[in-house]
Amino acid sequence: MPDILSFPPLRVLVAGESWIKHTIHMKGFDQFHSTEYEEGAGVFLDCVRAAGHELTYVRGHEISALFPKTAEALDAFDVVVISDIGSNSFLLPDETFLRSEKSPNKLSLVADYVGRGGGLVMVGGYLSFTGIDGKARYGMSPLAEVLPVGLMATDDRVEVSDGLKVDVCDPAHPVLGGTPAEWPMLLGYNRTFPKEGSTVVARAGDDPLLVVGEYGRGRSVAFASDLAPHWAPPEFVEWEHYAVLWTSILSWAAGGSRGQ
Repeated sequence: MPDILSFPPLRVLVAGESWIKHTIHMKGFDQFHSTEYEEGAGVFLDCVRAAGHELTYVRGHEISALFPKTAEALDAFDVVVISDIGSNSFLLPDETFLRSEKSPNKLSLVADYVGRGGGLVMVGGYLSFTGIDGKARYGMSPLAEVLPVGLMATDDRVEVSDGLKVDVCDPAHPVLGGTPAEWPMLLGYNRTFPKEGSTVVARAGDDPLLVVGEYGRGRSVAFASDLAPHWAPPEFVEWEHYAVLWTSILSWAAGGSRGQ
């Protein structure tokens, strides 16, 4: 099995995996508020950097201002990762939502980017795929055609509090990088449906968990569980093969642009 430094260096754009919590504290008669900013992808991002990849991280609240707005800007990357951030963050930039100004459709740009040979990885979460209460809404976005899976019309979360066993059904697939077929448990995922022509590499029961496919000259990957808690518990995030698995997923997705 290769180590993370054996993969060719990539230019990786990661969007999402951050949030702001506004909490109401009730103490008898009195109450007060506190606000916290958090990021969930620390281990994943450290793995990307440790593998020697060039990383650009756009946090959820930065997407309006910092996510690429032109084809040329997107073409500076080999693979784009979208994780736990809904489609509205891309489709309602400040200039449109606040000032009613015309602006580029960032998800159309991503779809065209994959068609030209770029790589796309969508990672599951409460605001991935269809998401909690249907709020992620990627099935109504330009990425619906690009993803290797079909999406539910309603809330697609499957919570498995007692842990789910991952069934790696195509252990030799290069997207896995030779990692073992026995994975640590996960605690949930987004329910999706594999498209015709896609390849289901791992399942959670009858549902696909890791699905890969091609779109135009590029490649797309759907990882229906998470890369961080809560669906990805410490047993998974601290797994000795975690870094190789994700580095391999990124490298496979980027293979379209590299003719691999």
